[in-house]
Amino acid sequence: MSNPTPRIAIVGAGLGGLLCAVVLRRHGIRATVFERDAGAGHRGQGGSLDLHEDTGQAALRTAGVYDAFLDLSRPEGQEMREYDHAGTLVAHEDGTGEPARPEIDRAVLRDLLLDGLGADGVRWGTPVRRVGLVAGGRARLVLGDGAVEDYDLVVGADGAWSRVRAVVSGAVPFYTGSTLVETWFTDVDRRYPVLAGMVGNGMMLATEASDPTRLLIGQRGGDGSVRVWIGLRCPLDWAERVGVDLADTEAVRVHFLAVFAGWHEDLLRVLRESEGPFVSRPVYRLPCPHTWQHTAGVTLLGDAAHLMPPAGQGANLALIDAADLATAVAGAVAEGSGLDAAVRGYERIMHPRGAAAAEESVRALEQ
Repeated sequence: MSNPTPRIAIVGAGLGGLLCAVVLRRHGIRATVFERDAGAGHRGQGGSLDLHEDTGQAALRTAGVYDAFLDLSRPEGQEMREYDHAGTLVAHEDGTGEPARPEIDRAVLRDLLLDGLGADGVRWGTPVRRVGLVAGGRARLVLGDGAVEDYDLVVGADGAWSRVRAVVSGAVPFYTGSTLVETWFTDVDRRYPVLAGMVGNGMMLATEASDPTRLLIGQRGGDGSVRVWIGLRCPLDWAERVGVDLADTEAVRVHFLAVFAGWHEDLLRVLRESEGPFVSRPVYRLPCPHTWQHTAGVTLLGDAAHLMPPAGQGANLALIDAADLATAVAGAVAEGSGLDAAVRGYERIMHPRGAAAAEESVRALEQ
């Protein structure tokens, strides 16, 4: 005899939260997804992702959307070009090797998961103000409008600054000492052929061996755009210290042209010709390993559980966390076993996996 279907809330309609809801729905379990954004197009979703075979791709198989992903993905996006500061190509991977890690724009993948969930799958414009515990191993959400709702399980898929995390852990993200300043180009092949050639079909990285505190990263998107990140080792308030107003695009441009003085002109053009403003994105992470004592009624996935520097692991882990959690919950419901035991089993797998990936990402950042 199976258990009654549990009431499950997922806080956050990012990739992990959506995939968790899609897998649950495939097993006949409706989860309520809460998202503070007003709708799917409320804000940009970032750049391109390379999905790994044993994590991100495996999760998409579990969700039943793998074939659709293949149709939308860009295998050629695996190409990687590395330059020195003099503009010399020092390493090139054409992206045809194994393991296959095809690229897909984050926004495209999110839309794919939203399609799998259905039009009524997300409660948009519904922020969660607070999460607490109630009797019987359940959790309570206090919503932005003051409404209160109780659930058998609340899943924190609400990212770096998770409100759900506070129920199980006192850990808060801290600044790593590195910042990525983002800008972008559109219609690159036609308007910026030099940059298009340097980035190729995938990504470029430019560094100076004698000064590892600064770098340039360029990444091609599926829409013909290129996002550029200026990587810096710097204080959190770097702009204030150098007297630059981030809202003054030309002043920021002049500053970075001075910071990268002596680099090859083709690389400096990345700074000189960018279309978008410069958006400072400090890199934060959680302590590593980040674990917590199991708490009935609440668990975490993705960045809420193991925020780490961006090194190609975060989205992949969020997806596989979501698939593992949803599969465990669905199994418990089908078998008539305990929901809490299923969540414990998920956490036993997720904690060491997240810790190993976080350690690897921290090493990559330090290098």
